[in-house]
Amino acid sequence: MTLSSLSRPQGLKKARRVGRGGKRGKTSGRGGKGQTARAGNKRRPEWRDIIKKMPKRRGFGKNRSRTVRPMVPHAIVTLEALERAFSAGDRVTVPALIKNGIVRRVSGNVPPMKILARGALTKKLTIVKGIAASADARAAVERAGGSIEA
Repeated sequence: MTLSSLSRPQGLKKARRVGRGGKRGKTSGRGGKGQTARAGNKRRPEWRDIIKKMPKRRGFGKNRSRTVRPMVPHAIVTLEALERAFSAGDRVTVPALIKNGIVRRVSGNVPPMKILARGALTKKLTIVKGIAASADARAAVERAGGSIEA
């Protein structure tokens, strides 16, 4: 047995490292000398610094643009509910709807409202501006002798 006849064990070959000779020449694709050629060089993008300086704002929707507003669903008011809560000749206003418990505030704010033609209406009611109504609901209110202010 001679030294030249010995073979290396399997799996002993080391992985080739960048810049240790062979292929790619002197600088092995790292450009010139200096900070950028050294190990551990990674320039952080400027916008990362800007983000890091911003305060953390927790919660859903906090970090969105100011132009984005969460959609608040319309509070649905039925003709049936108006029939029960109001007497003939009354004015249907936003505060009156809240007072009668037909509409509830959402997070302390009054949601947009819409009257839908569910149920029957026999009383003459005046619905004020600011409360939307479907075409069928509008027709039912006018059939009962009431009106909707535009």
